[in-house]
Amino acid sequence: MGRIIDDLISRFRNENIVGKYIYVNVAVYFTIVLIGVFATLFNAVLPIAEVVRLLELPASLARLLYQPWSLVTYMFMHEGFMHILWNMLALYGFGRIFLNFYSTRHFVGVYFLGGIVGGLFFVAAYNIFPYFAPIVDKAYLVGASAAVMAVITAAALRSPNTTVNMFIFGQMRLITLAAITVGVSFLLLSSDNAGGNFAHIGGALTGAVFAIMLNKGHDVTTLVNAGADFFVKLFARIKELFKRKPKMKFTRTEGAAKHSADYDYNARRREKEDEMNTILEKVKRSGYSSLSDEEKRRLFDSSQK
Repeated sequence: MGRIIDDLISRFRNENIVGKYIYVNVAVYFTIVLIGVFATLFNAVLPIAEVVRLLELPASLARLLYQPWSLVTYMFMHEGFMHILWNMLALYGFGRIFLNFYSTRHFVGVYFLGGIVGGLFFVAAYNIFPYFAPIVDKAYLVGASAAVMAVITAAALRSPNTTVNMFIFGQMRLITLAAITVGVSFLLLSSDNAGGNFAHIGGALTGAVFAIMLNKGHDVTTLVNAGADFFVKLFARIKELFKRKPKMKFTRTEGAAKHSADYDYNARRREKEDEMNTILEKVKRSGYSSLSDEEKRRLFDSSQK
């Protein structure tokens, strides 16, 4: 069992950012499923269900004020195997296309921003339209659909003529697929999954705004990434505090400095490797001429090392 866990951890570390997010979503899903199995066996379903509710996004404003973190946690929760299967297949396919044109940090920002805005669209719809008034206190949202829609739309606006294979529908332009998905979500705003479709529209709008603003030189994901960096550094500091401290003051200071330097160096190296992999994959798919001047410069600099 230990070897299996070590192998999964190793695979996780070697994945690009899309693969890492898929691993996290799948891990959260199966963890909750296993907890549900044991809760059923021990007749503790209701207490566990209430804990899970704290991670899902409520439509009720009063409940949301009580659990504001659910604006982030809900996008890693899924209800049913088919729900997570389709979301992760979409994230895998379109996430790779996204990385052909944008960076790893852009993916992180668009994923979280799309999920958050999609969640806010869900909450706003259930509190504005009278149609939802009878169920607003019972409605909850889960799933990465809004975040995935943001990724799809951003990629579609960056490269509208990129084609994807849609199984029985055959080859389809990415911009056409994005337009159809948004259109279907509009048509289903009063369906049983109305909340999910409002979230889809919010996510798609986020992806569109990101792509348009970035083309004008403004990166709307900067604030989200700054927040993510803050929590990563905070977690690293907390982890450092819980480590066993050496007896000698000089050794402790030197060790902490070395660890910090190693951490920063590895983080920068992984970022550069991700960027280079994205450029090489783009060359493989579209040829060297498809690279921007900046990408050609980075490729040349890397080849000189």
